[in-house]
Amino acid sequence: MEISSVIYFFDSFFTTVVAFILCLSIIVFVHEFGHYYIGKLSGIHAEVFSVGFGPVLFSKCDKHGTKWQIAAFPLGGFVKFLGEGKLSSSKQSELNSKIDSDYKRQTMQGSPLWARFITVAAGPVFNFIFSGIIFFFIFLNQGTTQLPVTVANLFELPHNFALREGDVVLSINGVNISEEFENFSPSQKSVLSNSPAVYVIERAGDVLKLSGINQNPPRIFQVLPKSAAISAGLEAGDVILSINSEQVDNFSQIKAFVEGSEGKVLNVEYWRNGAVQYAKLTPLIVDVPDPEGGFERIFRIGIVGGLFPFEPVTKRQSFGEAIFNSVNSIYSIMAGSINGLYHILFGNISSCNLSGPLGIAETSGQMAKQGGLDYLWFIAVLSTAIGMINLFPIPVLDGGHLVFFTCEAVLGKQLNPKIINGFMTFGFLILIILMSFALFNDFFCP
Repeated sequence: MEISSVIYFFDSFFTTVVAFILCLSIIVFVHEFGHYYIGKLSGIHAEVFSVGFGPVLFSKCDKHGTKWQIAAFPLGGFVKFLGEGKLSSSKQSELNSKIDSDYKRQTMQGSPLWARFITVAAGPVFNFIFSGIIFFFIFLNQGTTQLPVTVANLFELPHNFALREGDVVLSINGVNISEEFENFSPSQKSVLSNSPAVYVIERAGDVLKLSGINQNPPRIFQVLPKSAAISAGLEAGDVILSINSEQVDNFSQIKAFVEGSEGKVLNVEYWRNGAVQYAKLTPLIVDVPDPEGGFERIFRIGIVGGLFPFEPVTKRQSFGEAIFNSVNSIYSIMAGSINGLYHILFGNISSCNLSGPLGIAETSGQMAKQGGLDYLWFIAVLSTAIGMINLFPIPVLDGGHLVFFTCEAVLGKQLNPKIINGFMTFGFLILIILMSFALFNDFFCP
């Protein structure tokens, strides 16, 4: 093995480990801080706040008597509230008679139902709020395409075209560019993607017609994690020149090559910073959502293209737009995840769509390498997913506790501790099975 390959391996491994630990530690801290903070506001005392499990690496007690600690294994965390493990046992009645009401009120089990409910629910809610804040600032930073569409910067491409910075695009292939692209019909979007394209532009007060514009260029806008493209070293900004020695002129050709490959190796020639490079990619079968709500199995290499051969002028999103898009992103992640789990359970899509900690670690490292915004986006997505999973009505998870509290509200009394412990054991077994299944996927899925 060449020394450069060894260096690359250790650099990649180090990046993956650090990115994963940092990402997970932040999300766990936010989740557990939600429990701690709302518990504190509702009068429940936290004895221990821990990020990680196992041997304690660092700890410090605050003036309120809470021990803050960092443990050796950063694959989770917990908040231990006063009385946990005491008031939930058969000693309940004995404790009720011996401890004063003030002390009891500071314990989890001795607090009113409303206080326990909001304290437990706060963990997932804080995950969602945290994700929303990240999405909000990303949307504010990204902006949206400003109308009329104006050329801000020309992409560095190995193709000649007559566009210039500052050109105002009036029409493309006969389609007037006067409204948001989301409002175009499918037929209009198809016409816009045709290449070579005919542009009508306004330049310095003159209306010009430009032909031969390389619309929908074979330029990579984004490389998706855990894909054939990222494994082959392709990056955003690379321009595909040929596949299997056949010239590629627009992104639609790449899609056709990949979908018709039947999973066979593709020899890709691409252009990066003025130099021609080569790579071999093996397309992976992917379950892609269809308009009817189902999934279609299609070969993909994990790259996303763009419509224009230039970067358009953008405008800053309004405060309201950024909030709306943030909430919509959280909803879309949750809806997509639940839909995916449903189809996995009923065998409609591959169970390999479910990743375990190793798959998540790999993705976090790849997103970190692509840049800060991509990494932050991934943290927000994972925070949303963890918040959602914790709301599942499985004993041990927050959602399971909320179910117990709901039953208590309906029955008017706390459930029998033996029943709760039985369900908790059952829930723990379910989690072990799910984690084992996800780890199996990490090792054996492509």
